[in-house]
Amino acid sequence: MNFVNEILPLRDQAAIRDRWLKTRLETILPDLLKREEMDMWLVICREYNEDPVIMSLLPAESMSARRRTILAFARRNDDVERLTLSRYGYEGFYEGVWNPDDEDQFECLARIVRERDPKRIGINRSSVFAFGDGLSHNEYQLLRAALGEPYSARLVSAESLCVGWLERRSAAELTAYPRLVAIGHQIIARAFSNAVIHPGVSSADDVVWWMRATMQAAGLSAWFQPTIDIQAAGQTYEDSDNPRRIIMPGDLLHCDMGFHYLGLATDQQQHAYVLRPGESAPPAGLAAALRDANRLQDIHLEEMRLGRSGNDVLRAALKRATNEGIRAQIYSHPLGVHGHAAGPLVGLWDRQDGVPGVGDYPLNDDTVYSIELNATKSVPEWDGQDVRIMLEEDAALTGGGMRWLDGRQETFHLIG
Repeated sequence: MNFVNEILPLRDQAAIRDRWLKTRLETILPDLLKREEMDMWLVICREYNEDPVIMSLLPAESMSARRRTILAFARRNDDVERLTLSRYGYEGFYEGVWNPDDEDQFECLARIVRERDPKRIGINRSSVFAFGDGLSHNEYQLLRAALGEPYSARLVSAESLCVGWLERRSAAELTAYPRLVAIGHQIIARAFSNAVIHPGVSSADDVVWWMRATMQAAGLSAWFQPTIDIQAAGQTYEDSDNPRRIIMPGDLLHCDMGFHYLGLATDQQQHAYVLRPGESAPPAGLAAALRDANRLQDIHLEEMRLGRSGNDVLRAALKRATNEGIRAQIYSHPLGVHGHAAGPLVGLWDRQDGVPGVGDYPLNDDTVYSIELNATKSVPEWDGQDVRIMLEEDAALTGGGMRWLDGRQETFHLIG
């Protein structure tokens, strides 16, 4: 496949990720600390009980937090002092300030705090976002005991800071992201072709494992098991009792796949149609269903505006879709360091009335989203049977506007 030769060696990938991290620490983090009016941010965790934020703050060669890792960020006007109180240092990224032979780790932290006298100290505790809730109960107790008063009273939730750090993409990341998404499109196009699928022989599970193996062989890390679903005349998406899994002519296939590369995630869903003998195109009813789903994508993107909450976007988009006669569901999510990433949810498949808390968070600039939705339409050629078109494409919110990172599906992949 064309993309395989462009996947960089691990050493080169690490160099790029480290370069991106330095830029993010020097430019994005100071802006976020200022935005949140945070004088100090503490990230504290232990090996194998890592804070959801910690790995995004460490250089690429890091595999875990290593024993107890403490990072302290102290704001000094427009600059940020980056300190590590850890047995293993991160030279070039953080200044090591703890000597284990001289003082206890938390004693060192208490001293660092007293010397800087911060008025607001952010810690990772949140009742809404898991991304902002990485400080364990034990570490919280140790922290409070070490700081004492008045500093324990200055501890505040760093929830929005954690989300802001994880969701915002740098200019370099936004430049690289479209190629990652294009790689995903290439894998799907190959999977949905006669090179992989032999009607009457291949099963949906064969295609699932081909996708998984292809990603692994290329050096891409799948962040969930891919899926392949079949809809056909007489077999709907909801049919779950012993559904047919052998792919046959006349089938509408659906895939869902995503991977990590260069520390960023993709997430995509597309469809293919298996031509019957004598057919050169899908039934007109299926094409009409895809047009409804594309129209829903248009509406969704138009409603993604800076400052609006995910719930506001959901309500506005669903109302417009209903007014246009589209039977719609929307369940979009942020994309970035994680697959289901930090930022506002725009619905869940089982929460089309909004998502309290996570859906109330506002849309910010320089963020990436997986635009995930479906439109249902009856297909005359299948005796009026309902068909669900499920699409998922990746898009960026930059400069106040939404744009697809690598286009979208507007015609079915055809398997002959």
